[in-house]
Amino acid sequence: MNVLVIAAHPDDEVLGCGGTIARLAADGHQIHIAILGEGITGRHDIRGDADSNALESLHSHAKRAGQILGATSVEVLDLPDNRFDTVSQLDINKRVERLVEKHNPEAIYTHHAGDLNLDHVITHRAVLTATRPMSKSAVKTIYTFEVASSSEWAFDSTGPAFAPNVFVDIEKFIDAKCEAMSAYESEARDFPHPRSTQALRAQATHWGAGCGRAAAEVFQLVRDIR
Repeated sequence: MNVLVIAAHPDDEVLGCGGTIARLAADGHQIHIAILGEGITGRHDIRGDADSNALESLHSHAKRAGQILGATSVEVLDLPDNRFDTVSQLDINKRVERLVEKHNPEAIYTHHAGDLNLDHVITHRAVLTATRPMSKSAVKTIYTFEVASSSEWAFDSTGPAFAPNVFVDIEKFIDAKCEAMSAYESEARDFPHPRSTQALRAQATHWGAGCGRAAAEVFQLVRDIR
């Protein structure tokens, strides 16, 4: 099975579904990761003020994280970090359409619509637009994921609450998820930040307890065509 993960920023793919990527890869599926935004530049008042070396390092970290998880490919695009709203939605839709045409996935994992981060919301809309269920579309299943330090910080005030209804056992893959997050040297944080490895393990334990497993990742199913 071809699976496409579409994330807004470098590290979102690990935070949202790193354990599931590792599990799917171990099961022999082809996992392609597409990261729409360049990352980092949103931390500067002027996009061009970002250190090009830091940006290059971040992209290399994304490649390394993908290798740890067993992804088939990792592609980082150049949308402006935390400035997706300065690009027309149509242009973003078309970029996602090209990714879907390129990888021809049967399943897609992407952001939930109710996140605090606007880039996540725009990515979600672009995915839904690019994967409208036409008769010739290969995409049968779309899952949305939560992103630590974004989904929960919306406090259900910016859109529909994340309501997971799919649980994936990642007990054997939580270590790979944490190792991949640690590969993002500029993005990982110390506990109790939600992007710390301790917090990620606690999150996986919490969701695992909700489905009788030691560790789990959760998703909200958007659609599944059988």
